[in-house]
Amino acid sequence: MNKTISRRRLLKGMSLLPFLAGGVSAFGQSPSPVKGNIRQAVTYSHAKLRSISTEILGKTLLEMGILGLDLVNPWEWEAVQKAGLIVTLSRAQREPDRNEAVGMGNGFNHVEYHDQLLELYSDLIPKAEKAGVKQIICFSGNRKGKSDDEGIKNCITGLKKVMPIAEKHSVTLIMELLNPFGHKDYHADRTDFGAQIARGLGSENFKLLYDIYHMQLSEGNLIETIQKNKDVIGHYHTAGAPGRKDLDEEQEIYYPAVMRAIVKTGFKGFVAHEFGAKKPDNLESLRDAVKVCDV
Repeated sequence: MNKTISRRRLLKGMSLLPFLAGGVSAFGQSPSPVKGNIRQAVTYSHAKLRSISTEILGKTLLEMGILGLDLVNPWEWEAVQKAGLIVTLSRAQREPDRNEAVGMGNGFNHVEYHDQLLELYSDLIPKAEKAGVKQIICFSGNRKGKSDDEGIKNCITGLKKVMPIAEKHSVTLIMELLNPFGHKDYHADRTDFGAQIARGLGSENFKLLYDIYHMQLSEGNLIETIQKNKDVIGHYHTAGAPGRKDLDEEQEIYYPAVMRAIVKTGFKGFVAHEFGAKKPDNLESLRDAVKVCDV
């Protein structure tokens, strides 16, 4: 990655600072700090973020109270960390132009992908430890006709081959839960499915990504489910439901109550924002989301 900031990119990044830092320049007075009971991050796929140099991005996100970036590609780890941000969750992608045969649709619930998945994570996990990256995403895969029982059994079988490597290198695999409407046929579309895998493995190096938006669509009953499964949830994502937009009063999830419930469980991981904004500048929406979740 080119480490030189062009004048155009610098000015572009600085033009966004009022939105990122609550109207205060990253090079001026700092805004009031967040409470920090919820450690907040944002997905690197958030539309505006990749248009800003990592150097500018690091300063401005930290001033907002955002500590890290989710869904960072391995070749981006170093630049993100140099900007002072934590890589809170890594993608499982080895090279920019490499088309991995496994992923969201082809996951651990099918035994025919186990060898490829073992190869992928055997390569990434030691590199993650060396880089100080603690978490890498993984997926159940699509059903493709498999029953829940068979899918859970296959996931446990495949992940058991990876867990010794993850445990040796102190890296945690995080399986994402997705709703069945936007991700038709995805197997881990309910908390119980993922929880059975986690408890079947019995390893602290496997946890669930509880996406609050997805699980509101899939099953609702958010707070009770979070409390019941606090031992197997290692990461959270946010978005407004329905629509996957801002965490505002026009959507049905009352995020302050959900965040307080997460704090009460003793959770020490990260809550990452992953939504498409309704406002003209989605970085202003991101600033608002930080405030909503700062309980």
